[in-house]
Amino acid sequence: MEQLNNPLHGKTLEYIVEYLVSYYGWEELGNKIRINCFRKDPSIKSSLKFLRRTQWARDKVEKLYIDTI
Repeated sequence: MEQLNNPLHGKTLEYIVEYLVSYYGWEELGNKIRINCFRKDPSIKSSLKFLRRTQWARDKVEKLYIDTI
């Protein structure tokens, strides 16, 4: 029940990144969150690899997703 109002509940990191890329595009996403995986030769796969091991960056991506939806 605690997850009822959590907009991230049931959303994978891959889903969130794909949503943000489709909404903003790589260039705008790289401007909003200034990390190299969005700015230099971006791909879903490389972004996920970085975000899975870098908590502060993942937190920023999740916050942007919540602010966007």
